[in-house]
Amino acid sequence: MNPHHEDLKGGVAIEDHGVIGDLRTVALVGNEGTIDWLCYPHFDSPSLFAALLDPEKGGYWRVSPEPDGVMKRQFYWPDTNVLVTRFYTPAGVGELIDLMPLGRGAQAEGRVVLRRIRVVRGEMSFRMECFPAFNYARDEHETHVVKGGAAFVSKSLSMQLVTPVPLKQEGNGVVAHFTLKESESAVFTLREGGIEGCHHHLHTHDSAEKLFRDTVDYWRHWLSKCKYTGRWREMVQRSALALKLMTFEPSGAIIAAPTCSLPESPGGTRNWDYRFCWLRDAAFTVYAFLRIGFNEEAAAFMRWVEKRCAENGDGPLPLMFSLDGTPVPREEELKHLRGYGGAQPVRIGNMAAKQLQLDIYGELMDSVYLSNKYAAPISYDFWRHLRRLVDWVCDHWRIEDEGIWEIRGSRRHFVYSKLMCWVAVDRAIRLADKRSLPADRMKWLKTRDAIFEEIMDKGWCKEKGAFIQAYGHEALDAANLLMPLVFFLSPVDPRMLSTLDVIRKPPREGGLTSDGLVFRYEADEKLDGIQGSEGTFNLCSFWLVEAMTRASAVRPDLLDEARLIFERMQGYANHLGLYAEQTGMSGEALGNFPQALTHLSLISAAYNLDRTLGRHD
Repeated sequence: MNPHHEDLKGGVAIEDHGVIGDLRTVALVGNEGTIDWLCYPHFDSPSLFAALLDPEKGGYWRVSPEPDGVMKRQFYWPDTNVLVTRFYTPAGVGELIDLMPLGRGAQAEGRVVLRRIRVVRGEMSFRMECFPAFNYARDEHETHVVKGGAAFVSKSLSMQLVTPVPLKQEGNGVVAHFTLKESESAVFTLREGGIEGCHHHLHTHDSAEKLFRDTVDYWRHWLSKCKYTGRWREMVQRSALALKLMTFEPSGAIIAAPTCSLPESPGGTRNWDYRFCWLRDAAFTVYAFLRIGFNEEAAAFMRWVEKRCAENGDGPLPLMFSLDGTPVPREEELKHLRGYGGAQPVRIGNMAAKQLQLDIYGELMDSVYLSNKYAAPISYDFWRHLRRLVDWVCDHWRIEDEGIWEIRGSRRHFVYSKLMCWVAVDRAIRLADKRSLPADRMKWLKTRDAIFEEIMDKGWCKEKGAFIQAYGHEALDAANLLMPLVFFLSPVDPRMLSTLDVIRKPPREGGLTSDGLVFRYEADEKLDGIQGSEGTFNLCSFWLVEAMTRASAVRPDLLDEARLIFERMQGYANHLGLYAEQTGMSGEALGNFPQALTHLSLISAAYNLDRTLGRHD
């Protein structure tokens, strides 16, 4: 048994979850049938179920066989985000289908979480438990067992549990015990609503089957737009489906992850809220969507970005937003929740929203450039806003910032931040030239060249033989693996090849790589401003794969190693092909889950590795 699992005290490990969603929020479903994370009605709303962060207080909704201890298997219905948890017992086989309806049926049904349990063979007894805990378990609520189900009423939100199965109130929740024979099923739906009207929304086996089929059709139709047909197609498509779940359809915003405060080390303090739209993460996601044919999602995010740029004025652009484009809530600690595996503090909101991170301009301009090229040309008004931002970068790129890793110590001259300032100006120049758009070209060209020269002078450490994390600090930073990926340097430039070789060394020899898994940097309290260690960063492992793939033009040995690392990384996905932010020392998932950055970097690495292998074949 993974020793990490023993510390969860009744909770389900991060990697033992699947995810369902309706493009407005998601629910995490454990492999034993428990929904232990659901924020409602949106990704960044307060939680309704949060047993993931506190099994005793957080609230949960479980459907499982009686007695416990049965064999179980969890998988996605092929090519969809419809989740199936199958239970195997000596008495029979049960199947729990979890989904949030989308497609034709969802228009009439409205927003619900639908759970249908059926017996495939034999006869089985089940237990259903629903114990919501509103507003991160801070608000009290009343429970009413009514005709057709139960109602949970709090001061801020009321929810209905709709089912024909008789319910019994226990404390502030409800339970049910029932037995099903072969081909029989029971349906439970959770929807917003008060005491009245539960019985109007009851589902039969046939009506639930229709919602299931409509939702399957929706996801399969969406996935049919994927243009990727190379190696690892199943992993790429699963990553695309995961990224789609993290898009907020009403606005086009893309969240970094649908969870908060899942720790970067077991029991640690590096616990953050990722349920917001980082410009960096979302811009990278646009690249991934465009690469494999999902132009509509890229265009929707560009419209969202245009609104944010128009609202911004003349100052620096915020690095993250709430889903509707408003400022991110202030960071606060939920001291009443014990945290995942005891990791404290539990944080909601994000103080990093007030940081200066200069790299966001490069990622933003790169995504605009690609969207203009592959999706739809940008408007003149959008260009005016972008031009203002690029001028701001030209005037401020020399200042220190907190960088891509959102340090909470003192600001520094991070090399990656300077690199992405170069990207911002470079892409603006390319876009202006391609579209013949008005711009202060002389200023931009002068700035671009100055940034390049400074990085090569101050960002390179001759003694170490690598690009370093910040001027005057010889620590390594895996973010510098992006240099050839954004066309700052040739992938076969001697300095880049040397940097690759240094990063690929194990930490005990001064590198960042452990059996193909890459640490983003050496965690340092003086740099971070916060205690604790962390796992290897999955995003950086895929960046290493892509950098090695591109360098294989002159180092053929790197191509075989890149493929080995990529395929080894697949072994660290969970049973459904999903990744958290990091991988721990025991192979466990750490950090928020699933994480957009990990899945988009997988798509990019797979695309380029497959293309390069194809040329060699």
